[in-house]
Amino acid sequence: MKIAVLLSAGRHKVSGRPAPVPVELQALRLAVELAGTSGGTVTGLHAGPEIGPLTDALGHGLGRLVHLRTHAEADPTPTLTAALEAGGYDLILAGRSGQGGEDSGLLPYTLARALHRPILADAAALALGAEAGTLSVEQALGRGARRRLVVRLPALVTVHPAAPGPLPFAFAGVRRGHVETQEIAAPASAPAPRAVDERPYRPRPKLIAKAAAGASAAERLKAATVAASGGGRLLVDPAPEEAAREILAHLRALGLIAGR
Repeated sequence: MKIAVLLSAGRHKVSGRPAPVPVELQALRLAVELAGTSGGTVTGLHAGPEIGPLTDALGHGLGRLVHLRTHAEADPTPTLTAALEAGGYDLILAGRSGQGGEDSGLLPYTLARALHRPILADAAALALGAEAGTLSVEQALGRGARRRLVVRLPALVTVHPAAPGPLPFAFAGVRRGHVETQEIAAPASAPAPRAVDERPYRPRPKLIAKAAAGASAAERLKAATVAASGGGRLLVDPAPEEAAREILAHLRALGLIAGR
């Protein structure tokens, strides 16, 4: 079994310094243990301008790390897709999300779509399936629940923070490990970044009044009812122009539209 572990350039959540992402090191442990039982190989993949502290992954049991050197603003999806297709990996492991970047967690899903592979999220443990070419996955659910699923390989699996912690760090592993750097040419026509419209923060109006601290349930209900319905005039069968003027006046009083 050929296993690939996706590694990203993370930052420590306290100091802000570059550091490996803990959940990706947990994914590396699952890969190393699974490769030990199946006689497979584990390869780390990173797409970015610098390898940085990701060489520490070699000290956590990784033997080979491939650095796909790209431009800082380049989208890593096409680069990783090409590398994964060329490598012919049976299993691709990724963290639930990055740490210190955009942290959207969408990269595994875009890769699975580009590679036409099934994806299974939030794995806490991995084991070989009963049938050949299958993988048994223990999926972490809410409130500590677990669910066991079987997926047919090749597949992509994301790892949950509830998985076992990373393997102990060994500096000898860093010295024994191999880092392979591949230069990736920039795309011919990179998409232009979208313009971002920045506006000053404006407090939102409060449509429901807050009762005083320690108020009874009846007082809180009265405050909510008065705020929801009070403040305006009761118009019975008004003319359209008069109704429009009252609506605009009420919206201006609430601060929902700018007043003249």
